[in-house]
Amino acid sequence: MTAKIIDGKLIAAKVRQEVKDKIAELLASKGVRPGLAAVLVGDNPASHTYVKMKRKACAEVGIESFGFDLPQDASQSQVESLVQELNARPDIHGILVQLPLPAHLDEEKVLAAVGLNKDVDGFHPLNAGRLAQKGREPDFVPATPAGVIRLLEETGVQFSGANAVVLGRSNIVGMPVAMLLVRNDCTVTICH
Repeated sequence: MTAKIIDGKLIAAKVRQEVKDKIAELLASKGVRPGLAAVLVGDNPASHTYVKMKRKACAEVGIESFGFDLPQDASQSQVESLVQELNARPDIHGILVQLPLPAHLDEEKVLAAVGLNKDVDGFHPLNAGRLAQKGREPDFVPATPAGVIRLLEETGVQFSGANAVVLGRSNIVGMPVAMLLVRNDCTVTICH
């Protein structure tokens, strides 16, 4: 097999334009502008950078971005209450909880509080479980793993019957990539 260089910037620009066009169509046909809420707890510099990048990406394609920052010492009930409030807001169509959360918070409970139909990261236990099961569709698939599959699709790679190796088994990237490859009929080996 010959190595192939993937032009990720070119593909990303194509995807951004597709999203921008879909949002413009949604706004024109239904008067709806998608809204994304980013919940950031604490002062992790990397998390602040990621949220800033996500907000910039939203602005580029026409998504209304809402930022909700809580202090490092926010309680479990404060975080879950905020998530429940966001679930109820009709102007917010997606919620992402920026990880990692401070150590004193129960990440599983916070992620489970996000409504299935607003879980844009695909981290809710039911969305993650549906991703792993044949014949079941999650409401959302995690963005980075979906992006990996899109990059591969753009190269014209033949998934069915291919042997694929995934480096890492994180809940954020590795495992969802492996599940998406299995859904595309690959034989997957996970190395960690």
